[in-house]
Amino acid sequence: MPDDTNPCRTGNASPPMPVFVQSITAAYDANPFVNRSFPVSAIRMTTTDYLVVGGGIVGISIARELRRRNPERSVTVLEKERACGLHASGRNSGVLHAGFYYTADSLKAKFTRDGNRALAEYCQARRLPLNRCGKLVVARTAADHPQMDELLRRGAANGVELASIDEAEARRIEPRVKTCERAIWSPTTATADPGAVVEAMRQDAEREGIVFAIADGFHRRRGGDVESARSVWRPGYVVNAAGLHADRIAKHYGFSERYRILPFKGLYLYGDDAGGSFRTNIYPVPDLRNPFLGVHFTVTVDGHAKIGPTAIPAFWREQYAGVAGFDPRDLVEIVGLQSRLMVSAGFEFRRLAVEELRKYRRRHLVALAGELASGVEPQHWRQWGRAGIRAQLLDVHTRKLEMDFVIEGDDRSMHVLNAVSPGWTCSIPFASYVVDAIDRGRTVA
Repeated sequence: MPDDTNPCRTGNASPPMPVFVQSITAAYDANPFVNRSFPVSAIRMTTTDYLVVGGGIVGISIARELRRRNPERSVTVLEKERACGLHASGRNSGVLHAGFYYTADSLKAKFTRDGNRALAEYCQARRLPLNRCGKLVVARTAADHPQMDELLRRGAANGVELASIDEAEARRIEPRVKTCERAIWSPTTATADPGAVVEAMRQDAEREGIVFAIADGFHRRRGGDVESARSVWRPGYVVNAAGLHADRIAKHYGFSERYRILPFKGLYLYGDDAGGSFRTNIYPVPDLRNPFLGVHFTVTVDGHAKIGPTAIPAFWREQYAGVAGFDPRDLVEIVGLQSRLMVSAGFEFRRLAVEELRKYRRRHLVALAGELASGVEPQHWRQWGRAGIRAQLLDVHTRKLEMDFVIEGDDRSMHVLNAVSPGWTCSIPFASYVVDAIDRGRTVA
């Protein structure tokens, strides 16, 4: 049935799908194992004061903050999967970043610094595993030194504890590290278990009276109501924290006009016992023009090492493995965006895409990691971990990736369009910021 109430609908008909997409679509529709977000008509009416769409760490944190400020009001979390945190929240690196990569005037700077502290305290209070292993940022050549100075300036401006150390001091922290003359030591960087954190927060939210509608995905807006896979919801206010699908849901409410989600696939490669252990995370000096931090070593919460991640352009939003989550309409939209960016993007999308695609070659990924530490051999790094998809926001007018948090909303709904990395670290203070915007009842971007 056509959605005549969609405020973003235009009179232009969609172009016909190419033949190869039509054939893929037929296979998709015939596949009984595909996870379809909107499989059935609504069958019941349910009221709630706040309806939060998306049960990742951002959605749960927002729901808890709404409940804390409004204990007399009902809060419901609508989650399309069979459990919370099955997408970005449960598939990220698990690193609690310190907050020194970002300029002091950015939301990222404040939220990362405060989120690092808040999430570490939460893990301690809930007795969740936390590895306070720190981070070394290393220089591959002397050409990296000016960027290191910039990171130190940003760290000081953001109130983040950092130390500029020499090569010998870096090796005392991590004997295998390679660096040119100097390094930066970040003692407050840590790692935790993302899945355990999300589950603990879900349990806390339920104890606080928040209701979770699991396996019940957003279908469409119908006037003031929300149709989901199982219900019709009559919410007083809607909060869209749907991650990879946030831009599409926002369009139902007249937002995200200039933005689209562009997915990037992240993969990590795990080392075997012969690859040796690491005491701390090791990162290269990043190219601060790009949203990605480069291939690095992460020490997991249980002490294992992994290298990565990739940031490979994905062809649909949930392209984790094989054809799981395949959406042919997604494919047409996203490949179209990528094609245009290849031609004209100001952030050199073509160069970035080519560089990232090369990381699919295991030997190339290991070689990049070998620039940061000694004794890194391909035969010891063979096991790929679960893929994660980064929901990166693109401004289709400027054709630039948004580097900071972006929300849009009004007195009826609020839409988290870019809870960009390190969104997991930032989730607790970011939730407070979103609810502040809801309380003001006006558009924030």
